[in-house]
Amino acid sequence: MEEKETGNQEAPIEENLKELDGIVEKLESRDISLEESFTLYQKGMELLKQCSSKIDRVEKKMLKINEDGELSEF
Repeated sequence: MEEKETGNQEAPIEENLKELDGIVEKLESRDISLEESFTLYQKGMELLKQCSSKIDRVEKKMLKINEDGELSEF
């Protein structure tokens, strides 16, 4: 699996999701060692956390508070 991030630059959500799909396929394979499955699982959880964080940031940007103190969509 090649590394798609360089430095602090994050990969786009679509790339992370594609990589997650590949990890799931490998984990479902019967030709994987237990050690490799642990490594892939850890990588998948890190990617999932990054995706969740990115989605949260986008959601927060899409909401704003109006003059009455109510949340409204951006």
